[in-house]
Amino acid sequence: MTLDLEAKKLLLRKIPHGLFICAVRENDEINGFTASWVTQGSFTPPLVVMAVRSEGSSHGIIKRTEKFSLNVLREDQKELAAVFFKPQKGLGGRFESTNYRFGNIGMPILEDSIGGLECELVGSVEKGDHSVFVAEVKFAHLNKDGEALNLSSTGWSYGG
Repeated sequence: MTLDLEAKKLLLRKIPHGLFICAVRENDEINGFTASWVTQGSFTPPLVVMAVRSEGSSHGIIKRTEKFSLNVLREDQKELAAVFFKPQKGLGGRFESTNYRFGNIGMPILEDSIGGLECELVGSVEKGDHSVFVAEVKFAHLNKDGEALNLSSTGWSYGG
């Protein structure tokens, strides 16, 4: 029996996903992307798990610096998620569309988001076309609580 590709695609797209802006920094260069394959992995220590496309420039930055931030978007920030979702040729230009500050370990925190988590890498699995990064949450910055943006509310799909 072979894998039913249509059933696989449909069912994998039913897994609920939030939408986050993952931001990275290496020296004076910052970059970011819209991340949807994210989940909490542990209470103690607080861990997050995130899958990142191996070909992306941020992937290499995470591997080299072992740091990133995860910014939680508000439910009305689909347009901002779209800016960070589109492929780009160079680093950094996406951050011209939003205000940010650097957190305690130097990671970009979007000022207009619900808030951001600054994370340090503690492990990874590199299989397939994405790497799975496990990171400890070192600092949490709450800007203003609200409902979070999720993938299903945008009409987009990433998965399957």
